[in-house]
Amino acid sequence: LEPVARISGLKEIERRSALHVLNQRAAARRAASRLARAYEDLNLIVAHLGGGITIGAHRRGKIVDGTHGLSEGPFTPERAGSLPTLELLDLALSGRYTPEELRKKLVGEGGLLSYLGTRDALEVERRMARGDEEARLVFEAMAYQISKEIGAMATVLEGEVDGIVITGDLARSEPLVRMIRQRVSFLAPLFVFPGEEELLSLLEAGLRAWRGEEEIKEY
Repeated sequence: LEPVARISGLKEIERRSALHVLNQRAAARRAASRLARAYEDLNLIVAHLGGGITIGAHRRGKIVDGTHGLSEGPFTPERAGSLPTLELLDLALSGRYTPEELRKKLVGEGGLLSYLGTRDALEVERRMARGDEEARLVFEAMAYQISKEIGAMATVLEGEVDGIVITGDLARSEPLVRMIRQRVSFLAPLFVFPGEEELLSLLEAGLRAWRGEEEIKEY
């Protein structure tokens, strides 16, 4: 993350990067190919949608800001995402949960599972098709939060957005993608690449390094 993106609002806590980097970059490069331009020349917003959801701002080949997949951003099928701070503090101090129980509730029992009793997006879609209004509201809320975070990343890129990329297993959900498209399509063209391609991304990066197209970095 850029230095300005690491400031959280509380000195003791620094915002950290924890995105689905490999799949985000793979999907971003596919979008660049569709645009017939180099990934390094584009400003893209990439949303990885799965059991975890992360939204990243890619400025000319570098991820300059993004949501933490475990502790912030939109809620997911099983994660709570960003929550009202004081209410979360009250819950933590209520004595109802041990630290580990609360951590599990936030990361493994939040989101769709907390509201609807299932983390299966297909099951939620079936409920919606049967007229379940609670399922529709919660599913729309997930799309709403994803869209809102995409909009936030557009400000990170100062409005210069060449494309919005949707990837991950939840990108297979037509209702979810449709809800997101309705809210963000005014920003930039939308590209949808369902699934995850971490291994392909590693292979392609290795090939670029072998060809001398990309610098080999040591960490």
